[in-house]
Amino acid sequence: MVFHYQLRQEKEPWQRPETWLKFWTRRYFRIAPLFYVMLCLALALGPYLYDCRIIIDDFLSRSHQAPERYLDGSLKNIVAHLTFLFGLVPNLAYRTPLPDWSLGLEMQFYAVFPAVMLLVRRLDWMRSALVVAAAGCVIVFAMRLLSIHFPMPSFLPLKIQIFLCGMLLAGVVHQSQPRSILYLALALLLAALPFGGDQGLGKVLVREALVAGFFALVLYRMLPGRAGTLARAIAVTLSNRFFHLMGELSFSIYLIHLLVLQPVAAFVISEFGHQLSAPLRFAIVVAVVLPTVTLLSWITYTLIEVPGQKAGRFVVQRFGRKTAPVLEGIKRSA
Repeated sequence: MVFHYQLRQEKEPWQRPETWLKFWTRRYFRIAPLFYVMLCLALALGPYLYDCRIIIDDFLSRSHQAPERYLDGSLKNIVAHLTFLFGLVPNLAYRTPLPDWSLGLEMQFYAVFPAVMLLVRRLDWMRSALVVAAAGCVIVFAMRLLSIHFPMPSFLPLKIQIFLCGMLLAGVVHQSQPRSILYLALALLLAALPFGGDQGLGKVLVREALVAGFFALVLYRMLPGRAGTLARAIAVTLSNRFFHLMGELSFSIYLIHLLVLQPVAAFVISEFGHQLSAPLRFAIVVAVVLPTVTLLSWITYTLIEVPGQKAGRFVVQRFGRKTAPVLEGIKRSA
């Protein structure tokens, strides 16, 4: 996202309000069309999915998830999700059968993204990341003092440090080697901050490995010998057509997979239970879920996501020119 924002800088200067409006419009039409369709489906299937979840949890001897996550069809919950404000409210942040808590988080990041980029323009990447991370830390500590708890890290300050790691990764592209090492060091430090979910040693090490790995894929030219060769080979492989298609389908896969996984897992457990070993049950579920979710994701991507993105581009092209003079006048008057 930062990379493309930088590419458009001359055509869409960061300081212009119309640039912010175009950015928000593109992101809304990228996320909202499919989410709204899947939200309606998930709410309609909520009671059935909850029954499936009970079967799974009972079999695995786990505590049941809160029924409200599957059964809350209240107007308040629906409006909060349609407006993407649910991530700001602890009681609504994890309230549908979808794994949509991260979408509320994502929309909050989109809201502040232009302001962060303007801060980068004024202070540079390193100092901007430190300022934003410090603000996030202050808010998180204030939440702890006030005993405010989110069931999932759907509130941006809880995950801002991870977003900053990705932004630093894009910011490092045109930097010299000493500067790149500083960016990597700061990103590793941010990824280790102790908030925003499970902070066990294993989780921290995984985050650190991911940050280091992604930086290696971008900076493979700076790596010596076989390390650079291996990183380059992986980067080239990840840019081929198959992985590009998987990247395009990833949003659909993310929203759809639980709606398929839970009924299939519940069916396998109900029919076979302990008659099959855990690895065999897992293999059966994967064999059914993986192609089904991939096919459904391709269909929804083709019929919903692509038209939604085209609609977003149409809105930007059609109304961008009309709103630009108005926004510029507001900016001057302010």
